[in-house]
Amino acid sequence: MPARSRTVAPPGWSRWLVPPAALSIHLAIGQAYAWSVFKPPLESSLGLSGTASALPFQVAIVMLGLSAAFGGTLVERNGPRWAMSVSAVCFSSGFLVAALGAATREYWLVVAGYGLIGGIGLGIGYISPVSTLIKWFPDRPGMATGIAIMGFGGGALIASPWSAELLSAFGSGTPGIARTFLVMGIAYAVFMTLGVLLVRVPPEGWRPPGAPSPAVRDPLVTAARVSARTALRTPQFWCLWVVLCTNVTAGIGILEKAAPMITDFFARSSSPVGASAAAGFVSLLSLANMLGRIGWSSASDRVGRKNIYRLYLGAGALMYLVLALAGDSSKPVFIVCAAVILSFYGGGFATVPAYLKDLFGSFQVGAIHGRLLTAWSTAGILGPLIVNAVADAGKSAGRTGPGLYTTSFVIMIGLLVVGFAANEFVRPVHPRHHEPPAEEEHIDAAPEKDVTP
Repeated sequence: MPARSRTVAPPGWSRWLVPPAALSIHLAIGQAYAWSVFKPPLESSLGLSGTASALPFQVAIVMLGLSAAFGGTLVERNGPRWAMSVSAVCFSSGFLVAALGAATREYWLVVAGYGLIGGIGLGIGYISPVSTLIKWFPDRPGMATGIAIMGFGGGALIASPWSAELLSAFGSGTPGIARTFLVMGIAYAVFMTLGVLLVRVPPEGWRPPGAPSPAVRDPLVTAARVSARTALRTPQFWCLWVVLCTNVTAGIGILEKAAPMITDFFARSSSPVGASAAAGFVSLLSLANMLGRIGWSSASDRVGRKNIYRLYLGAGALMYLVLALAGDSSKPVFIVCAAVILSFYGGGFATVPAYLKDLFGSFQVGAIHGRLLTAWSTAGILGPLIVNAVADAGKSAGRTGPGLYTTSFVIMIGLLVVGFAANEFVRPVHPRHHEPPAEEEHIDAAPEKDVTP
């Protein structure tokens, strides 16, 4: 792809136009978090188990991590406009293939469309604005990435009720599911194109007017540069990989099964949770996910990345403990604990690009971030697999209600403790991994040309 795809902002361009461009992509691909709304209709119309109905979501998350890892260098080289275009094409066409699969009752097409093709759109779209935002906001990287990645967390806030309304209008059988996928694919293609047209990269060496170089107080923060290839050889990268994987597994385990989970927990109560209330719960979790991304990541600019991850992992384990011991005693307790876990889940995603920038510099942070997202792929398998497999085994054994989930909650607590320990092992990157200044411009980089208004 020629370097002209990296459209450079003209003089006077406002950096505050870039977050809306990023949001248009992330709000669209954040629809993935509303997949649980489709699980009951697919299970009833195609006779699927809970584990099988989670497969498109799991494959999509796996492809997200893989495409981000293998496409990270291409995104750095070709720029955000190229990446956003690829994301829009893959994500929207994935819906169209899934619609065909639902219409013909060929479930493998739903998995291939939404999971494989759409998952590539997820991965490329997810990392497309990260490096660009950090370049536009070197003074507030946590806040900047939080604004964009907030959209991914909030995507289901729009998609969950929208999907429920479409399914209500078209029907919950396979023809209605197909029409719903078709409408969503077309609508997301239009919406994502807005971001493609708006995004720009800053001129070489640009800094915010009047913004002084930040004083480095956190010993983890470096002004040096580490290449993506070298980062893979550092213990810091793999510690963060474990941190992200455990935090994501803990959050995604609730998020993927949110609607049926709250229904099961209170099925025997005096006021069971209906389908519309369960969809509302999914939307509430999406709101917590979204607010956690901007709130906690902005806080990390003040308290430091390592400290904020101590909160995510330590307090997250405590919330899971409350759910395991008393989650069915009160709906408010269940909802608050789940919402806090999802806020930490979202905050972890939004904070990790700034954590990487602190440790490895901004040289190839987008490519490093893409490689780190393989942790998300792993978590995308582990989280749903743990929760769904434990619940399915519980149903086979005759268990009901909270008993379907207690074992999986205990597993999540253990994983969060492992992540907490890995975060404690993070230390500054040794200078031997730093790139000499004379070589920076020759590693996985392309010149930025063609200033376009």
